[in-house]
Amino acid sequence: MQLEDYFEFEKFETEYGEVERIRVKGTRIAIEIIIQDYLGGSLPEQIVANYRRSLSLEQVFATLTYYLHNKAAVDSYIEHGDAIGEAYYQEHLRKEPPEVVKRLRALRAESPGTAAGS
Repeated sequence: MQLEDYFEFEKFETEYGEVERIRVKGTRIAIEIIIQDYLGGSLPEQIVANYRRSLSLEQVFATLTYYLHNKAAVDSYIEHGDAIGEAYYQEHLRKEPPEVVKRLRALRAESPGTAAGS
């Protein structure tokens, strides 16, 4: 079995450019989730415990091995994904909120005992 056989690779276009997604095969878990947990200090066994119904220890070790063997490419993949996500977030912030949100905010600001803007 090749290391890449543990993963599903997909690419799709967005309005901010091409996006690649690498997921652990048979799950909806992107490899950056596992890598982030690992870099944050979690042991592989702890990562499995956090996703016990979705991940095996073998899948976590495969992901970490893939990351360590392709660190520059995976870091670039994560940075690019973060940049696309940030572009969508900034677009969301620029949009006018829906009318229902405006009404709820107004009601909240008018209600007694509620600090304005909180």
